Amino acid sequence: MLSSLFSAYPTFQVFLGFILAAAITMVMMPAWIRLLTRTHIGQQVRADGPQSHLVKQGTPTMGGVIMIIAVVITVLLVVAPSPQFIVSLVAVLLIGALGLFDDASKVIHERSLGLTPKGKLIGQFSVFGIFTLVVVNFMGVEPTVQIPFLPAIDLGVLTTVIPCDFVEGGFKIPWLYVLFSLILLGGLSNAVNLTDGLDGLAAGTVMVVMLVMAGIAYRMDMLPMSVFGATIAGACVGFLWFNAYPADIFMGDTGSLALGAALGCIAMITKTEVYSVIIGGLFVAEALSVMMQVLYYKKTKKRLFLMAPLHHHFEKKGWSETKVVIRFWIVSGVLAATGFVLWFIQPMVMGAMGL
Repeated sequence: MLSSLFSAYPTFQVFLGFILAAAITMVMMPAWIRLLTRTHIGQQVRADGPQSHLVKQGTPTMGGVIMIIAVVITVLLVVAPSPQFIVSLVAVLLIGALGLFDDASKVIHERSLGLTPKGKLIGQFSVFGIFTLVVVNFMGVEPTVQIPFLPAIDLGVLTTVIPCDFVEGGFKIPWLYVLFSLILLGGLSNAVNLTDGLDGLAAGTVMVVMLVMAGIAYRMDMLPMSVFGATIAGACVGFLWFNAYPADIFMGDTGSLALGAALGCIAMITKTEVYSVIIGGLFVAEALSVMMQVLYYKKTKKRLFLMAPLHHHFEKKGWSETKVVIRFWIVSGVLAATGFVLWFIQPMVMGAMGL
């Protein structure tokens, strides 16, 4: 195992995870594309989308399967897994399986919509609810939320304790924190899914965000979680080789839902929940644009944006697909850097304020 060979060089392990995940993805993806092409498993394009996207109809999808495989292989090779990593990985795999089922439904029924929104949310909330209870009761994650430059907010004030021999002090259900985590994890997972609408957009932005999350985890001496984030970023790089415009394959819900879930899981383990919303601010903006469009249309019967999610709005304004993608990468990088800076200086500012 490479983990024992390089255990004295944690920084090298992080970089090795990034490179190895990228290499595995690039090596495995061509065969996966050929298999999907032969079996006619392709993308179903939404009928009301931009006309320029109609040429994408039938492009192989479910590239997220290879990305997830590459991440699992790499992390298990590069670093000794921690309990926090194992729980996070299981949650990501379950959400990826949900996305795979959603993708398969789209292909079988030949439509752009797979699972019903209600069915998808029930699946996501079930996984995220269990994940939250596990990390709170067995991984030492406190039911608190840190807002930049403010004292931590205790969301464990409304907690039910169930007597249990396996948990010291009983099995705790912090209802407010569970609710918060469902919104955070479900929101990030679906936000990345909404962002995955242009060639290279989701993969490029997730890569940037995950590099920052890996840096935060490394700074907190959580090496397995750092390698986890770095391998996801590496898998995104490998996938981008085939997903760059014009895309040879899409990641599908298999990839996008799982990547968003991974971001949320790392955020909860590192206690950077609010910072992750800033670091992944582009995903949040994409999701908010859809919500605002729906609410505004219901109220006025007019559209707030030319089309939602936000990337389609700029396409409708005449921006080329590649221009939208590159500019969104830039915005994502700025937001990710801003979130990291706020997280980094938080202890200094709080210390100066005597808090």
